[in-house]
Amino acid sequence: MSPNRTKTAFAEAAPKEGSCGPVAEFGERSKKALETAHPRLRELFEEVVRTYDCAVLCGFRNEEDQEKAFTAGLSKARWPASKHNSYPSLAVDVVPWPIDWNDQRRFYHFAGYVLALARKAGIKVRWGGDWNGNMDFKDQNFHDLPHFELNDDGPLA
Repeated sequence: MSPNRTKTAFAEAAPKEGSCGPVAEFGERSKKALETAHPRLRELFEEVVRTYDCAVLCGFRNEEDQEKAFTAGLSKARWPASKHNSYPSLAVDVVPWPIDWNDQRRFYHFAGYVLALARKAGIKVRWGGDWNGNMDFKDQNFHDLPHFELNDDGPLA
């Protein structure tokens, strides 16, 4: 199948009627944030939440929100340099639910799941815990574990 798969790529593996349904679904805040994201990111995380409970913290960021994130040290980019600043957003911040900011291993586990699904669907994604995509997590100088962005120039996740 081509790297530009559509939602049908995930639909093929969807549970049939009468089988086990989704483990979780997004709450209203997550849905609202995800609506601001690029369709490929929406497709990916709608599939993720079917089997891995998670929350979408952020999709699109306006100038004020981006500058707040930069000032707080949550982003290295000023407006409009972040992939969160385009509409639809080319980046989302998504965390495993319930959120435990002290459990980094859970964030790495979650990211592995997301990256595997993205690869299966042919969606090129870069994760904020491995910016260069080399699977060496110790060579990062900025850890943004909730961050996932489309990466059309890079290899499949």
